[in-house]
Amino acid sequence: MFLDAREMIQVTHEHFGNIKDFSNSMYDLGSPVSAGPLQVVQLAEDLRLALELQPNQEDRDSLRAQLPTETAQALMDWLQTGTVNLCSPSNNETYQERLLRLEGDKESLVLQVSVLTDQVEAQGEKIRDLESSLEEHRQKLSSTEEMLQQELMSRTSLETQKLDLMDEVSYLKLKLVSMEETHTNDLQQEVKHLKSKVEELEGEKSQYERKLRATKVQLMQNTYRLFVIFVKLEECILSDQSPLSSGVDSGQQSPVSPENRKSHRGIKKLWGKIRRSQSGSPVQVHDSDLGEFKRGGFRATAGPRLARSGNTRDLKVPFSKWNTEQVCDWLEDIGLGQYGILARPWVTSGQTLLSANTQDLEKELAIKNPLHRKKLQLAIKTFSSKLREKSAELDHIWVTRWLDDIGLPQYKDQFNEGRVDGQMLQYLTVNDLLFLKVTSQLHHLSIKCAIHVLHVNKFNANCLKRRPSNENQFTPSEVVQWSNHRVMEWLRSVDLAEYAPNLRGSGVHGGLIMLEPRFNSDTLAMLLNIPPQKTLLRRHLTTNFHSLVGGQAQQEKREYTEAPSYSPLSITAKVKPKKLGFSNLTHLRRRRPDDSTDYVCPIESSSGQSALNGVQVRPYAGFRGLSPILDREPDRPRDQVGLDDIFKSFYTRSFSTSSSLTNRTYSHTNTDNNTYY
Repeated sequence: MFLDAREMIQVTHEHFGNIKDFSNSMYDLGSPVSAGPLQVVQLAEDLRLALELQPNQEDRDSLRAQLPTETAQALMDWLQTGTVNLCSPSNNETYQERLLRLEGDKESLVLQVSVLTDQVEAQGEKIRDLESSLEEHRQKLSSTEEMLQQELMSRTSLETQKLDLMDEVSYLKLKLVSMEETHTNDLQQEVKHLKSKVEELEGEKSQYERKLRATKVQLMQNTYRLFVIFVKLEECILSDQSPLSSGVDSGQQSPVSPENRKSHRGIKKLWGKIRRSQSGSPVQVHDSDLGEFKRGGFRATAGPRLARSGNTRDLKVPFSKWNTEQVCDWLEDIGLGQYGILARPWVTSGQTLLSANTQDLEKELAIKNPLHRKKLQLAIKTFSSKLREKSAELDHIWVTRWLDDIGLPQYKDQFNEGRVDGQMLQYLTVNDLLFLKVTSQLHHLSIKCAIHVLHVNKFNANCLKRRPSNENQFTPSEVVQWSNHRVMEWLRSVDLAEYAPNLRGSGVHGGLIMLEPRFNSDTLAMLLNIPPQKTLLRRHLTTNFHSLVGGQAQQEKREYTEAPSYSPLSITAKVKPKKLGFSNLTHLRRRRPDDSTDYVCPIESSSGQSALNGVQVRPYAGFRGLSPILDREPDRPRDQVGLDDIFKSFYTRSFSTSSSLTNRTYSHTNTDNNTYY
């Protein structure tokens, strides 16, 4: 389009130039003209008109004088050689009319020239606009080319960086493979080293066993020789004590005296009383039938003593007959040795402690700590009763390890200071937990469920599972025994390893997951600090949580949450002592605060199954006992009672008491998540 406009302008300029030259040619006679026949005729006519327009003859003569000789001669020759058409124009047009016509043509041509000039100017403006737009487009094109060049350069640099990163990744992969190989080789070498050590130890063990067998054989030989000596000694004694038949008929013999028979029986009885001590030598067992020590008798070889020397307490002796030293040693054994100094001048025997009440213990032994007083009273109660509870075998050091297992290591110092043992866990109350500075509602429920698991397992010290088993499948009866560390291992196995450390100190263990109906996947997500925006991650956790607890347990939890009076479990709710009214002041005079029977996990199960929040609670049928070894088949005999029945009764009791505990303990919840007992 731009080229067509320029061509039109150029043609217009040429046409205008031709017209202008033609108009000026009437006055410029000296300019050379090269034209065709028509133009020659037109020029001749113009010459005639120009001569006629001269006013007088003088002007004509001056013009003729100015004409070159060659030009005049050529015109004369041209005019003389040819015949001239002397006739007038066909249209009888006069020269004046013709002149006027030519002037009109000239004016029209001038007008056309002006119009064409305006058009040329307009086209020139358009051309300038097009040139400016062309310049802008050129600038844009140049800037675009520069940007393209920069983009190519940046792309080249990015590709270079990509290649560098790929090289680095390949290098890191190779390094990782080499490190894994090195680590594997180190582990293999370590395993080989350990195997060699084990083989050496087994060799030493076999050598010691051979020596032990040789020692036993030698001991048997020595025992046999000793028996032979005993027999010879018996024969010598009998021969020395037999009566002599002097002056008496040889057919008559004096009968053996009863003393001889008693001596004969005594030696055999003495041989029956001989046993081997731990050192391998014969040791005489002390018996009241054997008399005092006699020269020539047998003495016992002193074996290793595991109990205290001196006034060591005898378990066969009743506690009421223990002396002061034995009672003080017993206080030292149960972790209350600090009260032994005050017990020496007051305690005369074990009966002193059996007959003492709470005021006597606080006055004479200065026991200000209610947990220490409770521990001593429970221990005394155990001695006074005929049945010894299994929980009494768990000391306070085991309880601190148990707190690690259930995910509450932050309370180890308080429990250790209170000397809380297994028996105190069995009779632990809500006030005791508050005294131990356990104020979190979730931690109360965690301890409650953990004590529940101990009840079901008869306070077995190793009932909690800390490490994953070889089997990939696990049942709810195994999950309920998981420790806090085992739950974290499960999180790592379901691709949630980055959130697993958040469970440290949370109190989450298998018992809490399975036994607490309000504990669901949302509660676990809040404890793991998974943001609510990560819906896919929370959905993944919910799916794995449902597969962990099992279908029936999940159905129980769903029914509980769908109840009208359901309130979700808060991880920030606090527990405070219950505010007593005036009607309860009389109870404070009758009963001390540490005499409360508001146990965290009640010992006796309530009769029947109570409804929780309007939902009838049923024990999980999937639980086959807490230990997979003791699982029973559905068609087991009726007289076989396993952990399944125990767990069902305890689980029913847990839900029933959880309802009462919820109504009694966690009913008064403030807006700041503070709960009052």
